[in-house]
Amino acid sequence: MQSQQYVQPRRKFAAAFLAFIFILAAVDTAEAGKKEKPEKKVKKSDCGEWQWSVCVPTSGDCGLGTREGTRTGAECKQTMKTQRCKIPCNWKKQFGAECKYQFQAWGECDLNTALKTRTGSLKRALHNADCQKTVTISKPCGKLTKPKPQESKKKKKEGKKQEKMLD
Repeated sequence: MQSQQYVQPRRKFAAAFLAFIFILAAVDTAEAGKKEKPEKKVKKSDCGEWQWSVCVPTSGDCGLGTREGTRTGAECKQTMKTQRCKIPCNWKKQFGAECKYQFQAWGECDLNTALKTRTGSLKRALHNADCQKTVTISKPCGKLTKPKPQESKKKKKEGKKQEKMLD
């Protein structure tokens, strides 16, 4: 009876030991297989970086359009290609259709020029467009009216009320 108590743990140990050796052999074989494969040579290209033109809308001054890309290199398979692009229609076109700016509030009216100005800092540029970091815009101030005194409005209202009462 005691012999059976020792046999079962020995069998379990032997099975675990064999499984461990089998796993080690499998890992070693996998690593050896990787080392034997010839490494692919990294092909260095003589081609330059793509240089993209400005997005040209298909119709109008915004919406879907195309841009052309070119690159240099003696052994390049492709030196020119065309890419689709889109110019958002709600962007200010005054500073380039591919540049978006975050503007401050309008400043006070300059009485000498009758213009008010505000500045904007570059928020985003599409496709590495050439954009100014900050821009300034101006617009006419509009009508410069002096505020009317409140008393005149009150007098008019009182006069209308008295007219209605008399009728």
